[in-house]
Amino acid sequence: MKKVLVANRGEIARRVIRTLKKMNIKSVAVYSAADENAPFVLEADESVCIGPAPSSESYLVQENILKVCKDLNVDGIHPGYGFLSENADFAENVRKAGITLIGPSAKAMKLMGDKLSAKQAVKAYDVPLVPGIDEAVSDFKEAEKIAKQIGFPVLIKASAGGGGKGMRLVEKEEDMQEQMQLAQSEARSSFGDDAVFVEKFVTKPRHIEIQIFADNHGNMVHLFERECSIQRRHQKVIEEAPSAVLTPELREKMGQSACDVAKACDYSGAGTVEFLLDANHDFFFLEMNTRLQVEHPVTEEITGLDLVEWQIRVARDEKLPKSQNELSIKGHAMEVRVYAEDALNNFTPDIGTLRRYQKPEADYIRIDDAFEEGMDIPIYYDPMIAKLVTWGENREEAIDRMIEAIDHYEISGLRTTLDFGKYVMKHPAFRSGDFDTNFIKHYFEDPKIMLEAQEEEKRALVASVDEIWNHLKEVKKKEFASKLID
Repeated sequence: MKKVLVANRGEIARRVIRTLKKMNIKSVAVYSAADENAPFVLEADESVCIGPAPSSESYLVQENILKVCKDLNVDGIHPGYGFLSENADFAENVRKAGITLIGPSAKAMKLMGDKLSAKQAVKAYDVPLVPGIDEAVSDFKEAEKIAKQIGFPVLIKASAGGGGKGMRLVEKEEDMQEQMQLAQSEARSSFGDDAVFVEKFVTKPRHIEIQIFADNHGNMVHLFERECSIQRRHQKVIEEAPSAVLTPELREKMGQSACDVAKACDYSGAGTVEFLLDANHDFFFLEMNTRLQVEHPVTEEITGLDLVEWQIRVARDEKLPKSQNELSIKGHAMEVRVYAEDALNNFTPDIGTLRRYQKPEADYIRIDDAFEEGMDIPIYYDPMIAKLVTWGENREEAIDRMIEAIDHYEISGLRTTLDFGKYVMKHPAFRSGDFDTNFIKHYFEDPKIMLEAQEEEKRALVASVDEIWNHLKEVKKKEFASKLID
């Protein structure tokens, strides 16, 4: 593999290019008109514009991407995450074009991309499943009957897609019809498929995911877990590795189940198996993401591995660099996704210009970002500015270092989720490890509490400054008195 096209943008494009440079592989960036001056475009060895700003006219146009590959003699494609990264048709078209996709097969993508087919596939490996129905339903009466059998509350979920779209929580029978219609409508508009299924809603769930890797020679490992329970609108905001609640025994059990899921679809490359963990520490298979995850840096920080390098090596038909018994966890890592969003206004996007953008620096801080000072955040894409990651010898140190890093991260011109990240880091429930996916619902339903916490912090800071000032005045008085006596 001599030249790789990165079929993505922003921070993940920069991340992939960084590893390609390390491995002495030439990089090709494709970009939309909105990203013409983006750092990833300038950092690639070659760059080609593939269309206007909307992703439907640029990053999602397969023909344009494949044409660039042909014109520039590209022999590999890294899809990053999002866009075409889990598109089975794209994977197949890449294969037909004689290019290596740095990712799993189209067959594995298709099987795991549909939640119902994924459930059917993992059944043979005795992977724990959330109680519910394993078949798509479209008739309300049938869905209502299933819900009654399972017992409320239940979740109605789109069979295709993810990211919280086409998902509705139904807590009582009289809401069933309305919520099912909403779930189907959203699924239809998001994925072109209104198939839904019904499953039991797990109370006090934690979102735990296992990073797995498999090669083409029968080798498979898991790279431990990530805790992703701090979410808004079913989408992750804060991640950490390892989880605060997994014992070594539970970690091994979940890791083995994750590998079994990968075996069920004859997987190759990097994948993430997501589980729900209930209050009794029973876990249930949720879905598999057939790509690199946004939150992969926390796994890299606790393992010392380069997951993009592993992806490339597997795609080159090499064996996995390490076996399971050679892998271990070192320390703890935290990640806060820095979004251009107003956390005090239901996390509404707050697009604007980065008038000031100064990053914190320390050997335990990692920032994967996409912008520089003075740049605009495009309205066409996900409003993530950066991923702020800290590492510590233990969880408490990683949290404290995250708070310090947030305090030294200077962004002006728009609102970000940094203050929310700091609020979470300082919250007793998070610090104790006693939290679940309802964190925002339980502790952030009224955003005023964050403002109150900020005001209290300011008052404490003012009081501290006053105390220091008074102390200095007393010292000066004593020095002056001593001089008079002399």
